[in-house]
Amino acid sequence: MNIPNLIFAVIMGGLMSSSITLATTFARVGIALDFFWLWLEVWLVAYPVAIICILIYRPFASKLTAILVEKLER
Repeated sequence: MNIPNLIFAVIMGGLMSSSITLATTFARVGIALDFFWLWLEVWLVAYPVAIICILIYRPFASKLTAILVEKLER
């Protein structure tokens, strides 16, 4: 694993997991007094999962993207 891929996974994982857990927590509980703590609890689980998934799926997604773009350009 190289450092740029790890840095990308950490940044993208943080952005995506915080956005998705914020939206889903809000959809699930609405405006609650302890909303921040409920969201934080979910995000602390989702963030490491997101990093691992990005590291695993990125090569596959890149290859699939290249294949699709090549087919679209024909």
